[in-house]
Amino acid sequence: MLKKLTSERQMRFLCFLCCLVYFMSYMTRLNYAACMVEIQNVLQVGKSIAGLPVTMCFLSYGAGQLVCGFLGDKYSPRRMIFTGLAGSSCCNLLVMLFPGMEVMIPVWCANGFFQSMLWPPMVRVMAEMLSDKWYRQSCVLVSMASTLATLAIYVFAPVCIQFSGWKTAFAVPGVLGILTAVFWLVKVRKLEADHGEKPGDGGRTKVEENGGSALHLLAAAPLIPILLAIILQGTLRDGMTTWMPVYMNEVFGMNSSKSILSAAALPVFGTLCILFASLLLGILKSEVFTAMLLFGAGAFAGAVMLPFYDSASAVCIIMMTVITGSMYGVNLLLISRVPGHFAGYGKVSTVSGVLNAATYIGSSLSTYGFGAVAEGAGWRTVVILWIAIAVLGALLMLAAGRRWAAFCKKQK
Repeated sequence: MLKKLTSERQMRFLCFLCCLVYFMSYMTRLNYAACMVEIQNVLQVGKSIAGLPVTMCFLSYGAGQLVCGFLGDKYSPRRMIFTGLAGSSCCNLLVMLFPGMEVMIPVWCANGFFQSMLWPPMVRVMAEMLSDKWYRQSCVLVSMASTLATLAIYVFAPVCIQFSGWKTAFAVPGVLGILTAVFWLVKVRKLEADHGEKPGDGGRTKVEENGGSALHLLAAAPLIPILLAIILQGTLRDGMTTWMPVYMNEVFGMNSSKSILSAAALPVFGTLCILFASLLLGILKSEVFTAMLLFGAGAFAGAVMLPFYDSASAVCIIMMTVITGSMYGVNLLLISRVPGHFAGYGKVSTVSGVLNAATYIGSSLSTYGFGAVAEGAGWRTVVILWIAIAVLGALLMLAAGRRWAAFCKKQK
């Protein structure tokens, strides 16, 4: 166990550090997707090839989550987070120095693994060092930091393309990421040394009472339908974020800068949806049931968009924003809040890693898959696919609702 902070001021500062690190992690990961239209045009490659670095990043990120989730419960989360952010920042600098698909694909694949060192140990840091109140607040604030970073990179990237070229969108986050990693390492070490109380070794946790094995957790909580739903929300959230600029460019003829800038609407509404999901959870008291309603909202927005998919850009932007925002809310509920229920089993980082890995299975499938479907069957088919994914997510949450309620009741 990590030292539990006792000062409200220090808890607030730790929350700020987590938000800063997670903000920079998105700045050093989403910049390729934000620049993909321009990179595709400059390097003269097809959509499926241009999407390969993102696909490989998602795959290595998802696989790394399983490894780093387990390691995050065994080793120093502070050092893991430093290594992850510093390594990701170096990958950004390598892409800037050596532009070309033969370098971008393996480097961005390595970036995905470095990124996987961040979230599982960070959830452990928040769960073990913060009070319950600050853990709940930090989940919301860190999620909001990721959406603000998405907004920042989708505004910053077109500015770079317009005035200095796409390489600047990798150089600046790379340098700032290294500085942030050093700042994190120094400040968290100081918090652990000066402001924490030693973790007690008395009392038995649930993990000691029942083993806390993977099979037990699968039997105790409906993790399989939750995992499948997380795959679906990752497919929609990251797939739409990645391909929206290309969609607006091809269907409505927007140039690279404007099409990228149009995607900035997604994280703006995503931030509001994170707050809305947190408030709704406070009323409904169930992460699973709340996620079901958000999946349903995404399906409804897709159905509204379908008749206008190639004729009304404003309607499409608004509906895509609603769909993606709903998935940001689902992400908060299933990725940030659900792992906290496993603190008594000593598996916060492990469960967080497994759940977050599921997100990026969906993300990797959508990054390549949506482009392939668009090339083969057109964007109308892609919109229909978005609706079907949201409906399936709602059905999975409906099926898991009763078992999740029973599991949560046992934790009280």
